[in-house]
Amino acid sequence: MSNVATENSVSAGAGTHDAQQMRKLVMASVLGNALEWYDFFLYGTAAALVFGPLFFPVGGDPLQGTLLAFSGFAVGFLARPLGGIVFGHLGDRYSRKMTLIMTLTLMGATTFVIGLLPVYAQIGLWAPLTLIILRFLQGVASGGEWGGGVLMLSENAPAAQRGFYTAWSQMGVSGGFVLSAFAFWLVQQLPEADFMSWGWRVPFLLSIVIFLVGVYIRKNIRESKAFAQAQPQEKHEKIPLLILIREHPKALLQAIALRLPENGASYIFFTFSVVYAKHIGISTGEIISAVTLAMLVEFFSILFWGALSDRIGLKPVYYIGVIGLLVMAFPFFWLLSTGSYGWVMVAMILGLPVCHGAMIGTQPCIMSDLFPVRVRYSGLALGHEVGSIFSGGLGPMLAVALLMEFDASWPVSLLLMVYALLAWLALWSLPSTRQLTRREA
Repeated sequence: MSNVATENSVSAGAGTHDAQQMRKLVMASVLGNALEWYDFFLYGTAAALVFGPLFFPVGGDPLQGTLLAFSGFAVGFLARPLGGIVFGHLGDRYSRKMTLIMTLTLMGATTFVIGLLPVYAQIGLWAPLTLIILRFLQGVASGGEWGGGVLMLSENAPAAQRGFYTAWSQMGVSGGFVLSAFAFWLVQQLPEADFMSWGWRVPFLLSIVIFLVGVYIRKNIRESKAFAQAQPQEKHEKIPLLILIREHPKALLQAIALRLPENGASYIFFTFSVVYAKHIGISTGEIISAVTLAMLVEFFSILFWGALSDRIGLKPVYYIGVIGLLVMAFPFFWLLSTGSYGWVMVAMILGLPVCHGAMIGTQPCIMSDLFPVRVRYSGLALGHEVGSIFSGGLGPMLAVALLMEFDASWPVSLLLMVYALLAWLALWSLPSTRQLTRREA
């Protein structure tokens, strides 16, 4: 009896320890992703509102300066695969934990420096050039952050709750946007002259707070369980990227395609929509508040979709998001064009918490299951970030160019539908959720 009691006590103690570690991992992942997306969304919002006249003052059409500002946005996405390769290599070969501290440090430093950067009127061409370089470094850091944050949860979570726990990593996306939008909303309450001269810098400088808290938490988490238990030859492949490309090209293409509608829709819905709203006469304050409220709802809907995937499967939930985007591609802009705040909110709720939420809530788990442990960090990071080039990186810039060319939203709706159809093909080619789970086990 005493042996049984001792075993039960040890088991209970281990369970409590595991629960505590999962809470730490959840906090570390959410804060890391929150900083990553806070910084990325800051640039997107600033590109739509202030970077055009301050860093790219060209021509008489304000859309031209905005288009150039969004080219810097695209540069950040072009850099993300490089970050995926570099930090994926470090994460697969040496340590998930160490790599995540490095990505967080690089992201925090570059964002803070953007807040100190002189503008075009002060240093001429050096201003946009330096901004683009810093944006590139942001992209490198972001390219390595997402995959590691996901793996620290998916490789430690209980098998029956992997969808729910990995969804937490994506809450940082909504949290980062809400924080960045709220920070910009606050500084927009300043007089216009103050906002354009120094107020826009404040949200960038405040990122240092999230960075310091995130680094402190990440220094006190354990290494990924699956990575720590892997055989030495599995953990220390000399060049994981080559093995990934040689042995898992189909999985890499599937990950890229799954990324397209999720990332493309998100940046068109909450970055390009700011530009489109200004173009059709909706106030910036109204559109930003609508997007912020929708992202607050999505903050919780992501967990719902992740938990639902544990019950009905990953593929069915992802299909909900992809099909929803196909249905909403045209009505989204029709609703915005009414100019009614109520209909704008309906568009944002359907586009973000429903369509985008279903995809982003299940994406970490479904993409993790595509790759074995020895190349998983590299596979996740590269698939995620290459997909982001063609969706989030080029998407807003293409959308602005299409708006300039056609003075209408229908070409942007067609772009969203192309993203959704490519993801549909990728989902169709995936094994069932049950087979994916068996592969992971």
